[in-house]
Order: sequence, then structure tokens, then C-alpha cells
Amino acid sequence: MNLRRIGHSIVTRILLLGIGIIIVGTVARYFLLADILRDDLQTVISAQQATLASYIAHDIDQKIRERRAMLDRLALALPRRMLQHPDDLGTWLGQQQRLQPWFSPGLQVVGRDGHSLSAYPWRLDQADRDYLQAGMSGKPSIGHPVMDPITQKPVLPMAVPIRNGADEVVAVLIGITPLAPGLLDLLQEAHIGRTGEFRVVSPKDKLFLAANDAAMVFKPTPAPGVNRLHDRAMDGYRGSGITINENGSEELAAISSVPSTGWFVVAAMPTAEAFSLVTHTQQYILSHGWVVVLVFLLMTVGGLIAVFRPLFLAADHADKMTRGEIPLEPLPVARTDEVGHLTEAFNRLLAKLQLAQGELVRLAHQDPLTSLANRAVLSDRIQQALARASRHGTRLGVLFLDLDGFKPINDTLGHEAGDAALVEVSRRLSAIVRESDTLARVGGDEFVIVMCDLGAEPGRAEDAARMLAAKCIKTLETPLQLNGRELAVGLSIGIALGDARSAADGLLSAADCAMYEAKQAGRGRYMFANPTSSHIAGKALAV
Repeated sequence: MNLRRIGHSIVTRILLLGIGIIIVGTVARYFLLADILRDDLQTVISAQQATLASYIAHDIDQKIRERRAMLDRLALALPRRMLQHPDDLGTWLGQQQRLQPWFSPGLQVVGRDGHSLSAYPWRLDQADRDYLQAGMSGKPSIGHPVMDPITQKPVLPMAVPIRNGADEVVAVLIGITPLAPGLLDLLQEAHIGRTGEFRVVSPKDKLFLAANDAAMVFKPTPAPGVNRLHDRAMDGYRGSGITINENGSEELAAISSVPSTGWFVVAAMPTAEAFSLVTHTQQYILSHGWVVVLVFLLMTVGGLIAVFRPLFLAADHADKMTRGEIPLEPLPVARTDEVGHLTEAFNRLLAKLQLAQGELVRLAHQDPLTSLANRAVLSDRIQQALARASRHGTRLGVLFLDLDGFKPINDTLGHEAGDAALVEVSRRLSAIVRESDTLARVGGDEFVIVMCDLGAEPGRAEDAARMLAAKCIKTLETPLQLNGRELAVGLSIGIALGDARSAADGLLSAADCAMYEAKQAGRGRYMFANPTSSHIAGKALAV
């Protein structure tokens, strides 16, 4: 075999194609795999950080609540006669301070006139009186963190009202608890990876209350625009994301709230550490690429020679016949052609794929349990209803339904019974909605009904929505029959009416809020979220 024949050989072309594919694959893996790994790692690490931040936030919140409860008990136990005897009151506070390590920095009682009656061991500066005023109004409150003048460590003042026998506020008891050690012990002990850290931020004070980095404690938070994720957290965002911190380093951070104080906990890790696996993977791909090419060449050359040997023999046999070296004769058939078998196998596989594709399309548009429309279809139907409202000048309604009493079914009878209950509820609701309406399941026990073409008059639209809501509530008055038992469930319904100017998300959100208002109003009822209806509430009507 001469060089020209080798250059035109199908084996050579396959080898060159294979090497090219390996090179392209290596480059693609270098970039695409890095992006995939980065996204997956961000999801996993963000979830872990969010869990840790939530755990620490919960721990801080629990400790705050425990201290406030203890302060309430001290306020109840304080002898009211001592309010007229500051010396006795100071002795009593000193005893309690020694007995209560949570308030080791001190306790203080402030009278109705705002002047301190007694304190132990030191009086807190009352320049910031917000929490004191809240205590005077009868509400427990938490003040701004301050520095203990004795220990020079941050402390947190709390205030609870002291009431007389007539339930009147006669004074305020202030307890001062250390931030660390005490409230923030778990944060100081916890770490994320090698270089990650936790921080506790007070948005109201714009202050870092605690951090693994001691240099940040009691330092002001970054100015707006320095750290965008921090700016969103200060505005109320709770979640995770990648940001550039005040030191100019990229980090992955998760944020969780401390409800009782308004603080939030940040769990942060530099992306250099979080995504180090991506860098190692890229280096591995590049360093071992030549090994893959060598192994491919050795295996492919041997494999192709074995596979194409009958073809080579047949081609050589035909070449000899053309040169007259051997007489003309049929070429030997070394093996049966597999193209027909491959085509049949492919057709069978294609048929199965078409069936699977049809099932995927069905699942993409239907709730798998109830066969109702799912959230994706619901969004499309609301857009269609808005388009019809725009064309015809009519109104539409969105009813957000949530089952009352469904959780006990799951808890007592199990999820299979809960699923059966949802199917039965779906069947009953489907029987009363119009064909032009859309009934969708959007959550565990949450359903949404979209009503379109309700006319141009607001009163007519309200009447139609009210009638359907009453029917929905009434259809569940008959108990469900599950496993030989009668189970009672009800509905709380929020109704939002709109027109062509409305937004789909706004209608859903308004109906959802109205549903929660209906639950708070006593459940088993509906409530309008339409501003023109002044949040009209009602119970099931006879239909």
C-alpha cells in the first residue's frame, strides 16, 4: 500500500476525523463542562450555605426569644413596692443579674417619666429611646447594639413593660445581654470551607454585629453600590447569589433572616474556593488530552483493520480481476449486510421515542396526579384571557383556591389518601366550572380557576365570580369518602378581577393574598381582592 493510497484510505480519514473529534471534544469539555460544573456547584453550595445561614439565624432568633421570655418573667417577678425604693430595687436587680448569666452586663428599671429608677451594675445611656418608648407603650422591644463601657464588648439591650395590678405600664425593665459570648457563639464556632465566613448584619444600624473576621465586628456596612448583593439584602432580599464584596473579591453568599431582630445572617465563600473543582477539572482535561489521543489511535487502528479486513480483501480481489490476473467471478461475501437490521432497529427505536415524546408533551401540560392544567398552561390561559379581554372589552377573574383541613389527611392517613382526596376534589371542581374556564392545580392543595368573558360591567363580573366561588365551597360541603371514612375538607378562596390592563402575575398575586385573608377571616369563605369591591368577603351561597 503506497502513501497515496494510505492518504486516500477510509481508515486514515476515520482516524483523522476521530482525532479532530477528540480535540474538539477536549476544548468543548474544557469550557462547557466548566460552565456546567460551575452551575451545579453554585446550586449545591448555595443550598448548603443557605441551610447553614438559616440554622445560625434560627439559633440566634431562638436565643433572642429565650432572653426576652426570661426578661418577661423577671418583670412579672419584680416586687412592685420596690419601684418606690430604689436602693431595695438595686439590690434585687443585682441578685437577679448574678443569677441570670444571659443578662450579665446588667439590668435596669426606667420609670414612666423616662428616668432610671435603678440599675446594676451600670446605667445604659438612653440617647436611643425607641425601644424604651416601645416598652412604655406595653410592647417588648429590642434596642440598638451598643458597647459595654466595662468590658468594651458589644451588648444588646432589651426592654419589656412592668405592669401593675390594673394591667397598666408603670415602668420598663431593661436587660442587657452580650452578643458574644452568648447570642453569637454558634456563628463564631462555625466555618465554611477553608476561607468562608459568617456575618451578622443589622440593616437598621447599618452595622456588622458579628463576623468570623474579628476586624469587621461593629464596623459600618459597605456604602450603597459597593456590594450589590449586600444592597439587595439591606432592602429585604433573602436568598443567594454571586457578588463582588467590599474588598473587591468575588464570593458566593447566602442570606437568611433573624425574624425577632430584623438582622440577617450572611454565609459567604470566595468563588476561588467554591469553584476550585472546576479549575482542577480543566487542568486534568488539558494534561490528559494527549493520553486520550494515543489510546484512541492504538485502539482505533487495530479495530478498523479488523472491521475492514473483509472489505480490503474484496477490494484487492476486484483489483486483480480488473488487471486480468484472475478470471471474473462473484466477489466473496464475508458477512451479511447489517444496514437492513440497523434500519429496522432504528425504526423501532424511533417509534418508542415518539411515544415517549408524546408522554413528555402531555406531562408538560398536565398535572400528573389530577390531569388538570399545570402552572405552565395556567400562565398561557391567563394571557389568552387577557388577550380576549383586550379584543372584546370584557373582564376576567382569577380564583385562588386552597383546601382547608387537608394537612390532617396526609398526617393521619398518609400521602396516598391525600392524593386520592386531591383527585376527588379535582373531579368535583371540574364538574362545576364552565368549558370556557380553566381549572389548574398549581401546588400541593392549591388550585386556580381562570374565568374569561365576564362582560364589561364590574358588577356582572363580581356576580359571576361570587357565584362560582360559592359553588366551589358548596361542592365540598359533602364529606369525602376515603378508605371507608368520611373526611371533611373546605375551601378558602381569593378572587381577583381584572381587565385588559391587568398583568397575569398581578392577578395571581392579588388572588393569592385575598385567599390568605379569607383563611384568616375564618376559612370556608371567599374574599375579593378587587379594589373597587373593597375586599368584599362572603360565605357559600345557595346555588
